[in-house]
Amino acid sequence: MQEVTRTTAAEPRCAPTRRVSGLARLFFLLLGASLAQGALAKADAVDRLHAFLEGLNTLSSHFQQVTLSPDGQHMVKSNGMLYIKRPGKFRWVYLAPVKQVIIADGNRVWLHDLELDQISNESEDKALRGTPAELLAGKQPIANEFKILPWNGGHGLQWVELQPKAKDTQIVKIRIGFAGDHLDTLLMQDTFGQLTRFTFTATKRNPVLNDDLFRLRMPPGGNFLNVN
Repeated sequence: MQEVTRTTAAEPRCAPTRRVSGLARLFFLLLGASLAQGALAKADAVDRLHAFLEGLNTLSSHFQQVTLSPDGQHMVKSNGMLYIKRPGKFRWVYLAPVKQVIIADGNRVWLHDLELDQISNESEDKALRGTPAELLAGKQPIANEFKILPWNGGHGLQWVELQPKAKDTQIVKIRIGFAGDHLDTLLMQDTFGQLTRFTFTATKRNPVLNDDLFRLRMPPGGNFLNVN
């Protein structure tokens, strides 16, 4: 690990791997519904996911995030904006309660904590492995990275469950709920026992997005941490 410090500052609150899978300290299994095991149900789940991703080049959306502690006693709410440009680029902006920007530029993932003026970066392949960001913006076919299963989560949505094939990811499972052709909800559970729920609104499919959204503007005099 290399560290380049331009100003004296505390260690960053979270490195890209923790925060992106952390985008994704996700979610919460609303009901203990069992998985449908039939071949037809599995085919429907796979078809639903592929139908959403097919022809998806860009995406923008507002999101609300709720994260629960392992004991279910502590809850953190946040909100922001998400921009995706496939393959391999996204901008994830947290507006509250902590202002942070996470950018994947196609090679590396950058996390900018605006309040501390600290920047961390890590290789994209390592930071995104097995996370929802890899699912939505990834360069590889989904089946290469995730096992895809149906899930009966109710609430009037069509659900798909994804289990990362990578052994070194912090994500246990991701569950995605579609309202027709629209992304509605994303649930995620991590290896720390935290459960997180994203709800997406005002989503736009294939909007025109400026490439500048996916470049980090280096602030003068910031604190930088490089992770291989």
